[in-house]
Amino acid sequence: FSPLHISRNSPSCRRKGGAGLLFNLAKERLNGGQFGELASHVDGIDELLASAPSTGGPSGGLMGMLGGLASNLGGGKLGQLGELAELAGGFKSLDLDPSMIQKFVPVVVEFLQQKGGAGVVEMIQGVLGGQR
Repeated sequence: FSPLHISRNSPSCRRKGGAGLLFNLAKERLNGGQFGELASHVDGIDELLASAPSTGGPSGGLMGMLGGLASNLGGGKLGQLGELAELAGGFKSLDLDPSMIQKFVPVVVEFLQQKGGAGVVEMIQGVLGGQR
């Protein structure tokens, strides 16, 4: 996933972890076939997914627990709030400011546009739409 040049000061593991957090969200929200199609356009997606820190439960810290709680309480806006809190907790555990989510999303979308075309972009935008 070489085009992910969010910040030259950000170590590679942080970039991979941030991208992994976004792809983990996609994996959770898309059905298996959709995620399989998306994943087929991302070389090394397993490494990216493994690079993402845990965002739920005690290991995800307070932000992860709050995010998991909000996600479990319902869909819609509350579910999106929970997902955003989980992402923010994941970014914080990577020592990245949660505001970086807004910088990662367009890079991931542009990368998928180049690799997978409009159909793949529609899938990821459906997942990440609330994070832009």
